[in-house]
Amino acid sequence: MKTITNILLFVVAVVLAGCFEKPDSRIHLREQIRSDSLADNIVTRPVAHAFSALIGESIEITQAVMRRNDAGLLELYVNGYNRSYQTKRFRYRVEWLDDSGLLIQSKTSVWLPASAMGKSPFSLKAVAPTPKAVNFRMDTRKWE
Repeated sequence: MKTITNILLFVVAVVLAGCFEKPDSRIHLREQIRSDSLADNIVTRPVAHAFSALIGESIEITQAVMRRNDAGLLELYVNGYNRSYQTKRFRYRVEWLDDSGLLIQSKTSVWLPASAMGKSPFSLKAVAPTPKAVNFRMDTRKWE
């Protein structure tokens, strides 16, 4: 029994080690193209996928950048990464704030669909409806 427990702990440790390698984020190689890591190997892949679901890996936001375009409108660029092996579908809404921090009422502040493929980067873009916008807040929710 102790041997089986040690083997399982070893397999989990090996899978975790393979899950945490960070390739250059500018280059994305799909599972069928890149070299097998322990998390992508045909033998260990089911364990890695099950472990990913078990610990609840999901999306993370890696960068949010604002800039003014030529028309004077604020643009928001949000970059993220889906750490899960499954495609994550969600909705997001960007609300724009004026210089007092008050919400700018707009017909463009609606829930929009988005999805992020498993183990892949994703990006979102939003443009403020008026030049009065100086900041934003973004909310997400489950796809329903």
